[in-house]
Amino acid sequence: MTAGAEQKRGFIRVVDGMPASDGAGVSLLRVIGTQQLDFLDPFLMLDEFKNEDPGAYVAGFPDHPHRGFETVSYMKAGKMKHHDSVGNEGVIEDGGVQWMTAGRGIIHSEMPQQTEGLLWGYQLWVNLPAKDKMVAPRYQDIQRDGIPEYQGDGIFVRLMAGEWNGIQGASQTLWPVGYLDVRLDPGVTFEHELSESANAMAFVYEGSATSGDRQANSHQLGVLSRGSTGVKITAGDEGCGMLFMWGEPIGEPVAKMGPFVMNTREELFQAADDFRNGRFA
Repeated sequence: MTAGAEQKRGFIRVVDGMPASDGAGVSLLRVIGTQQLDFLDPFLMLDEFKNEDPGAYVAGFPDHPHRGFETVSYMKAGKMKHHDSVGNEGVIEDGGVQWMTAGRGIIHSEMPQQTEGLLWGYQLWVNLPAKDKMVAPRYQDIQRDGIPEYQGDGIFVRLMAGEWNGIQGASQTLWPVGYLDVRLDPGVTFEHELSESANAMAFVYEGSATSGDRQANSHQLGVLSRGSTGVKITAGDEGCGMLFMWGEPIGEPVAKMGPFVMNTREELFQAADDFRNGRFA
């Protein structure tokens, strides 16, 4: 848990989440995938949906296609049912994560399994390199008790993917990425070691956090600098809850069109044609 002696990484940018709507009118906060931050290689999108008003979420995310990347759904509170065109089905409950590889093409739905109470979760899109964009679709449904946790010294960490403090995260990823849910007591510092090339970011969902000379407050994303290995993020006076994510840049052209992410416009047009003509899984 101790970072290297030379700690040079810090927040170089702090980005505000933007109100948006997706699916069948679900109200959400879009953090990546906006004019402020289009993407941070290999991360294409990050959405937070958090609402106690069923009218803002009960319509959910009906059947829609994907190709060329992975979708990661993480539920902090509430239940979401997944169903897809290759026969996978399951309900993610409080604390669970679903890691779906769309690969060459899949059609899926994510529908709330509740009609009252708090629904709070996140969807993260992780890009795939050209060599993996047309792999067979796959689905990992990991419930709360299948996600490793660490607690001690004012730190609580859940590891959805990647390695931290000698603990391996729950998900198998095609590209080297990490995804942690971190809670810090007031003034406590989270530390991690990354490769110099990795992109890293922290979305603060409660409280505030400082890294380097910049602070990220609730519903803000702190983008970390590159070029060194050590990461230190310190909670503010009220403590901090954050999603900490890192990944090696893929470094390839990114072509996006709605639910398809490929390397060229021609591949996007092919994806749309394949979907229209029933050639997805």
